[in-house]
Amino acid sequence: MKIIRRQSLGVQPVYDLGLATDHNFVIANGWVAANCFNKSHSTAYGYVTYQTAYLKANYPVEYMAALLTANSGDQDKVQKYIATALSMGIEVEPPDINRSGVDFTPLEKNILFGLSAVRNLGQGAIEAILATRDQDGAFGSLAELCDRVDSRMVNRRALEALIYSGALESFDPNRKQLIHDLELILEWAQSRAKDRAIGQGNLFDLIDPTADTPTVTSSIETAPKAEPVADFPESEKLKLEKEILGFYISNHPLREIEKPARLMAPISLSHLEEQPEKRR
Repeated sequence: MKIIRRQSLGVQPVYDLGLATDHNFVIANGWVAANCFNKSHSTAYGYVTYQTAYLKANYPVEYMAALLTANSGDQDKVQKYIATALSMGIEVEPPDINRSGVDFTPLEKNILFGLSAVRNLGQGAIEAILATRDQDGAFGSLAELCDRVDSRMVNRRALEALIYSGALESFDPNRKQLIHDLELILEWAQSRAKDRAIGQGNLFDLIDPTADTPTVTSSIETAPKAEPVADFPESEKLKLEKEILGFYISNHPLREIEKPARLMAPISLSHLEEQPEKRR
């Protein structure tokens, strides 16, 4: 900033940064250093620090969920805050197609992963999924998801991201099987969408005569399915999960040796900058 006008206010109490010696914050030509904050600025930071500390101490699940949501676009920070949550005894559950919202959701003792932090899943796809789920209820299978949601909004790439992230494990815990089924189911769902667009019914969509009000019975059970295959090896599953989420969420390749590793190396690499020099 630059001083453009001066006006005398007489004698006024002022507060500086408490420097030990005199210091001139005025630079040449009337310019003033922009970082010469007064004590009222420090007071505001102190008050906000108190508020966040209070929330973290008394509402830890809600606080950490809000912190993860606010930083969902920065995967380094999300990974750091998930580690912090785990150290506080708060588990971060993988995304779930039938439970997750846009943001990280605080549960009773855990936090549910938000769909907005899943790579390759755009805002339009998330809105389409949530709108369909709110209107017609939870999804029961991959076929039902593809049949009910517009494929122009939730395309193959988005569906693969949901599978690799573990969001569709309520349908089938075998992620590789879901990937193999996806090709056939997408073709089936697109064909049904074309039939509906021209007003042509499906032979397998039958009227239920036992209902008080005649209703259409879905033919989801007729959806094609690929030959059974074994799931991805654990290392491959975690690798794909990390590519989509930016970090491991369902497990960690080194979790089995975490406790002995702490005994051998009590200071982690992420804490090196906090350590004094020459410490072993």
